[in-house]
Amino acid sequence: MLQARPRAPRAAGHRDTMAQSKGTVVLAYSGGLDTSCILVWLKEQGYDVIAYLANIGQKEDFEAARKKALALGAKKVYIEDVSREFVESFIWPAVQANALYEDRYLLGTALARPCIARGLVGIAQQERASYIAHGATGKGNDQVRFELSCYALCPKIKVVAPWRLPEFYQRFPGRRELMDYAKKHGIPVPVTPQTPWSMDENLMHISYEAGILENPKNQAPPGLYTKTCDPAKSPNTPDVLEIEFERGVPVKVTNTGDGATRSSALELFVYLNDIAGKHGVGRVDIVENRFVGMKSRGIYETPAGTILYHAHLDIEAFTMDREVRKIKQGLSLKFSELVYNGFWHSPECEFLRECIGRSQEPVVGTVRLSVFKGHVYILGRESPRSLYNEELVSMNVQGDYEPADATGFININSLRLKEYHRLQSKVTEKQAE
Repeated sequence: MLQARPRAPRAAGHRDTMAQSKGTVVLAYSGGLDTSCILVWLKEQGYDVIAYLANIGQKEDFEAARKKALALGAKKVYIEDVSREFVESFIWPAVQANALYEDRYLLGTALARPCIARGLVGIAQQERASYIAHGATGKGNDQVRFELSCYALCPKIKVVAPWRLPEFYQRFPGRRELMDYAKKHGIPVPVTPQTPWSMDENLMHISYEAGILENPKNQAPPGLYTKTCDPAKSPNTPDVLEIEFERGVPVKVTNTGDGATRSSALELFVYLNDIAGKHGVGRVDIVENRFVGMKSRGIYETPAGTILYHAHLDIEAFTMDREVRKIKQGLSLKFSELVYNGFWHSPECEFLRECIGRSQEPVVGTVRLSVFKGHVYILGRESPRSLYNEELVSMNVQGDYEPADATGFININSLRLKEYHRLQSKVTEKQAE
């Protein structure tokens, strides 16, 4: 049975002014307008609110968010740095799987949600809270991802999802009503103009959707991208990297230009984000199929993830048996779908991670690649577990291969094709009579 791991993050107290309480709720808090309004609204409904903010690599003033939550009436605020856990326990399995949803999406948000949910459940159990709340909308995937993870990790937990409650979404049908509520209750309102799209950031990626992006014909406006440089304006000199893998996991990166190296998981990933971002690597603009049944347009920047996807794909093809790899590719397809749909903590996804992890035992070696003008170019690879036999494949050396044997191989494989087309010709002739 899946269990939430015990947590011991920081906490700060706040005097509770509620006379009566429905119980304690742990709110997935971001510090933004929506979850700040939800915090106050939950208190209005009679809940004691504990705010939980996961540091998952986003650019955020966490101390300011703590002070804000306490000022709005949070009983406690927990801020937990889960960046390393996110890389080692969630991103690395996705790298091993070559996880890609619908051939293009590297699953940055989908991987982050079960990591955050694990922290939410840990705090709920520590505080003996009966409820968890989140600010995900009623149309998106995140509500599913958060709640399936929470129910898997703590079956008795109850979830409060304000954006699915008529008394909440009818009261706040638009942004204006939310802003009016914020002003009325002393919730700080952003003084800078709101970007006409929504963003969600973590260590792996940043996503942009909604607003003017909802029309799939509209091109992403200048200034939208924040993690990557415009490829046309990126440096005219590539960065050449050597990435070492063990069991399909990157363990060291070396920049051959300046000799810089990184070997710890978090530092390695952050460094690849910097290099890829500098060269404009990792941008994608797609229309995808949400689990809830609608298509949506999303723009993503996944710098380090894009480098690692190409590097791992190369070293895996170099070291893995052909038939094993075919099976593993099928498992990766299912794994990607499960992660996207929110089933990270399901028994079937756990089973797939075990299978994919087992397939990675021979995936050892170094990939040399160039990062340049929005692209990743593979330059070479080497491995002590390589299945590549240079003598066997050489056009200049016969080795242990007898070319004459290929005649029988071709004859056997052509038999099925000959028979199929012979019978098809008979059918066509009969139809013509």
